[in-house]
Amino acid sequence: MPVAEGLTYFDKVWNDHIVSDLGHNTCLLHVDRHFLHELSGAMSFKGLSEKGHKVRNAELTFATVDHVVDTVPGRSDLTQIPNGTEFIRGLRQGCRQYGVPLYDLGDDRQGIVHVISPELGLALPGTTLVCGDSHTCTVGGVGTIGFGVGSTDGEVALTSQCVILTKPRNMRVNFDGALPSGVYPKDLILYLIGQVSAKAGVGFAVEFAGEALRSMSIEGRLSICNMAVEMSARTGFIAPDSVTYEYLNGKPFAPQGALWDRAVAYWDSLRSDEAARFDEEISIDCSRISPQVTWGTSPEHVINIDNRVPGEADDATADDRADIRKAFAYTRLQPGMPLEGLAIDGAFIGSCTNSRFSDLEVAASILRGRKVAPHIQAICTPGSMAVKRRAEAAGIADIFKAAGFEWREPGCSLCMSGGAGGESFVPGARIISSTNRNFEHRQGKGVISHLASPATVAWSAVEGKIADVRKLVQ
Repeated sequence: MPVAEGLTYFDKVWNDHIVSDLGHNTCLLHVDRHFLHELSGAMSFKGLSEKGHKVRNAELTFATVDHVVDTVPGRSDLTQIPNGTEFIRGLRQGCRQYGVPLYDLGDDRQGIVHVISPELGLALPGTTLVCGDSHTCTVGGVGTIGFGVGSTDGEVALTSQCVILTKPRNMRVNFDGALPSGVYPKDLILYLIGQVSAKAGVGFAVEFAGEALRSMSIEGRLSICNMAVEMSARTGFIAPDSVTYEYLNGKPFAPQGALWDRAVAYWDSLRSDEAARFDEEISIDCSRISPQVTWGTSPEHVINIDNRVPGEADDATADDRADIRKAFAYTRLQPGMPLEGLAIDGAFIGSCTNSRFSDLEVAASILRGRKVAPHIQAICTPGSMAVKRRAEAAGIADIFKAAGFEWREPGCSLCMSGGAGGESFVPGARIISSTNRNFEHRQGKGVISHLASPATVAWSAVEGKIADVRKLVQ
C-alpha cells in the first residue's frame, strides 16, 4: 500500500484556520491576533469610519506606537517625521473609538510591534497574526504564522477577523551544525540570503530547522524569522519546542493552568510529519559561516567579513548587473575591495531584528570598559520599554552610555526614519547597523548602511572601522 503523505507544520496551521475555501488555492483564513501601529492603524481606522464599519473582535486586536514616534529622550506626539503626529493621534483616536487596547507612549508595554507581541505572549505557536508591516514574519520565532498585510487587508481583518490569502508553497531551510565562535543568528540569516538570493523565497512559507536552531534562544530565532521577508518569503517560522514553551510560560497573554497543558499538547501535534514533503529544501553548513557584512544595497549583497567585495557574476542577468552597478555607485565601493578595515562614521544597534535584551547584552559585553572611536556617532534603541528597563536595571544601559552610545527610547528609529531629524545619520555617512535593510537612504539621505550582527556593530564602533569580532572573542 502507498504511504500516506504527511503534512508540514504550515499545512496544519493553515488547515486549522480555514473559514472558507474560495478555490484556486485561495482561502478565507481566521486571524487570531491583529496588531496595529500608528501608520497601519490610523489609515485602517479612517477607512472604517468613512464606511461606517465596526471592529468585529476588538479583544483580538492590539496597537502600539513605534514606526514614526521619536526615540530621543523627552519625546512626545510632536515627532520630527513628516505627518507623524497626525498618525500617532489618529491611532489613539481610533483605539478609543473602537475599543482597541493601545500601548501608547508612557505605557510599560510600548515598543516595536514585533518585539512586544512575543514578549507579551500575544504571539503564540499555531496561531495566525497579521500586521501592516512586512516584518510580521518575526513572530515565527515562537511558531506563530505571521503575515504582513496592506491597508485594504487590514481593514478586512478589522471588520471580519479574517483575511483572504493564496496558500504559499512549503520550503524548509536546515541550519546544520553548531555556530562557530563569533557567529550569531544574524550572521546565519544574512549568509542564507547571500547564498540563495533576495528572491529565493517568492511564493513560499519557509520553515527554518536544524541543529543550530534547536540550541538557539527564542530571541535568536526571532532574528532569523524577521529576515524571511528579505528573501521575499511570504512568512517564516520555527516549529515550537521546549525552548519555546519555557519562553512563553507565564507571559501575560499565554494560556495558564489546565489551558496551558492543552495548548502545549496541541502545539506538539503541529510539528511537520516525517513523511511531509517540501516543495523546496535547502541545507546550510553552519561551520562554513563567518561574521557577515553587507557591501551593497540589498541584504543579498553580503560576504564573509574577511572576504573581498565581489564583482558581477558570469551568469548574472542584465537586471542583476544593473542593480550591482547601481549599488557600487551608491556605496562608493569597487570589486576586490576588502570590507574589513573600511572606515565608518556611525553605528546603530536596534530595530525589530536586533533590539532585544540578548542583543544588547552581547553588545555590552564587547563595549564594557571601552569607548567608541572619537568620530563615531553611535546610537542604541531598545526594542521595548521592557527591554529598556531590564537593560537599565542590569547596568547594560550604563555600559552603552559610558562607551559613547546614545541611549534612546523604544521605537523603530533609524530603521524606517527615511532621514528625519534625530532619527537620521549625517547625510552621506557610512555606518554599520543591526537593522534588516540596507536600501538607499534607509537611514538618512545618502547614508550607506552595512548590515551586521550587534556584536560586529559594537566592535566596529570601538575600532572606528568594520572589524572582525572573532579577533576579540577568540
